[in-house]
Amino acid sequence: MVNLDSRQEFGAAGEEAACRLLKKSGYRILQRNWENKWGEIDAIAWEDDELVFVEIRSRSSGELGTGAESVNLRKQRQIVRAAKIYMQEKKLDVYAQPCRFDVVEMLLMPDETWKGEIIKGAFTAE
Repeated sequence: MVNLDSRQEFGAAGEEAACRLLKKSGYRILQRNWENKWGEIDAIAWEDDELVFVEIRSRSSGELGTGAESVNLRKQRQIVRAAKIYMQEKKLDVYAQPCRFDVVEMLLMPDETWKGEIIKGAFTAE
């Protein structure tokens, strides 16, 4: 059985590594762990002129599938709903502001380093 504190620490370490990867890849992170009653968005960033809502998934092995595969339709809808509220709160035009939804998969390697992959446009708001 997984200790909740250990899971939370693992997830936080994966998120930290993912944000380093995003910054190294040219993303400008605006907020982390933004939440409202509809859900949480792990990271919100700008890349060029696009507003990017990022879901981060950390794994210690590939046994349960990829991180992107774990972002099911229900989770996608939750993120999209939260993103719309974020944009309304920031007074951004939902129809005019280019935005996308990325997933960052982080895999903890046996040597305790993180290997990450950014999946741009992993899902859409439709």
